[in-house]
Amino acid sequence: MSAPTNDANTAGPLTHFDAQGQAHMVDVAAKAETHRVARAAGSIRMQPATFELIASGQAKKGDVIGIARIAAIQGAKRTAELIPLCHPLPITRVAVDFELDRATSTVHCRAQVETLGRTGVEMEALTAVQVGLLTVYDMCKAADRGMVMTNIRVLEKRGGKSGEWVAAV
Repeated sequence: MSAPTNDANTAGPLTHFDAQGQAHMVDVAAKAETHRVARAAGSIRMQPATFELIASGQAKKGDVIGIARIAAIQGAKRTAELIPLCHPLPITRVAVDFELDRATSTVHCRAQVETLGRTGVEMEALTAVQVGLLTVYDMCKAADRGMVMTNIRVLEKRGGKSGEWVAAV
């Protein structure tokens, strides 16, 4: 059996499978340590009244954005505990920003994660965004169970042998 391969939009064979098609953790020992950066983003859309609770700081559970920021940072740091084949990484920086979009009753989240290591931090950036958005949901679900998380994606990655990648707009 040959190893599974990616679809036409990706660079090559899936690296988390061995020659027999069994899942394994990728060996990164031979890779050079480089400064690696990944940026990810996502959004959570809600009812206007729920958005106003967040924007005004009147949510019953407290500062939704402040707590979501801390949760996002913690999520990035704990990615290897959540995603089975991710390497535990010495993260050197996590920055998380939230933007409130009143016109669409949407909270946008962006995360940037950095390391000096042998593998990238895309999963850590994605996890930061998702955990941040999940925290917004958790803190506001009593007011609005219909919130929708959307457009969670990697925006950019830098470092390593493959260099720089930026998402198409």
